Amino acid sequence: MAKKLYYQNQYLQTFATELIEQKQDKSGAWYVLLRETAFYPEGGGQPCDTGTLNGVKVVNVVEIDDEIRHYIDGPLEDEQIEGQIDWERRFDHMQQHTAQHIVSAAFDNEFGFKTVSFHLGKEESTIDLDIAGVNEQHVQRAEELANQIVLENLPIELRWVTPEEASAFPLRKALSVEENIRLVIIPDYDYNGCGGTHPASTAEAGMIKIVGIEKEKKKTRISFVAGNRAYLHFDKKQKVLEKLAPLLNAPQESMESAVSKLLQAKAQLEKELSEAKDKLLEYEARELITKADRNGKPLTALFTGRSIQELQKLGRAIVTEREDTVSILVSETDGKLQIVCAKGKQAPGNMKELLAGILPLINGKGGGSELFAQGGGQASISPERLLEDALAALQM
Repeated sequence: MAKKLYYQNQYLQTFATELIEQKQDKSGAWYVLLRETAFYPEGGGQPCDTGTLNGVKVVNVVEIDDEIRHYIDGPLEDEQIEGQIDWERRFDHMQQHTAQHIVSAAFDNEFGFKTVSFHLGKEESTIDLDIAGVNEQHVQRAEELANQIVLENLPIELRWVTPEEASAFPLRKALSVEENIRLVIIPDYDYNGCGGTHPASTAEAGMIKIVGIEKEKKKTRISFVAGNRAYLHFDKKQKVLEKLAPLLNAPQESMESAVSKLLQAKAQLEKELSEAKDKLLEYEARELITKADRNGKPLTALFTGRSIQELQKLGRAIVTEREDTVSILVSETDGKLQIVCAKGKQAPGNMKELLAGILPLINGKGGGSELFAQGGGQASISPERLLEDALAALQM
């Protein structure tokens, strides 16, 4: 096992070491084993470090069978190794992981809500709490307490202890290992077993902002950002607000009201538009009836680009106006055929049976009732052919 320099000094960014072994795994990917390393391997919810070894990119670091494998872009030529950690990535992980300890302890200390899982994502991190009933008041209080702990600049102590020594601490959760126990301690606030990298004080975690609450079965997922991520989060929102202010003709504090008014106006316009379309369909139905033969033949029409909803409304309008009429409407849209079969209360025939007989022609699906049926399928035949076959089936 390589000597873990990241436990001796979590701020170490460069190091020199020796190459122990260089291999390819079953997939052909190259990895190296080093005498010592400052690269943290993925584990405990924290992603691995990346960086370079003799200028060759380190793309993944994992601990397998007591080996710390450094996966690289290609083989190394020298046995003397100069390692360089991607410090921006490492410190970001330190900030987010420390924020997780602080936020988890806030929910636990204040409300007894236990953290059951943690994920450090690329943009946001999450914890899952073992309770579904988390509300905005819980979140606000936990966030306030978390940021108070940051402002107090409390020391973060890292200790290796025996099981007996660990039992003397008020641990937030049970230990997952029985040897090589490492505790991350924020005195008088949080005591937790952890193998991740953390800064020397809570202040280095930076501001913590909870950005999401999501109910998941019997748990609640809390999303948060900290440190530089929190700055970027607010900077992005501020720029959006600055662009919205002139568009809405409202200052930031009045934007909610301005957007609410816009949405109400939009809903009213959509309602009026829908009513206008329905009126147009009624006029269209009357026009079709006027132009149709009065000799008892079904009223038919072919369209292009009409939605099934429009066909349905048009069909209902026709048979409402003429209860002795059968109406068959067909539309072709984007390589598909849609058909509506409708009849008035005084007209003969069964529209459900009619549709069932012709849908196989277009490999279609649909359904309905004796008075009204609709369906659709592939345009494997022309709209005219589908209409002709529907009329032939109606007369059988």
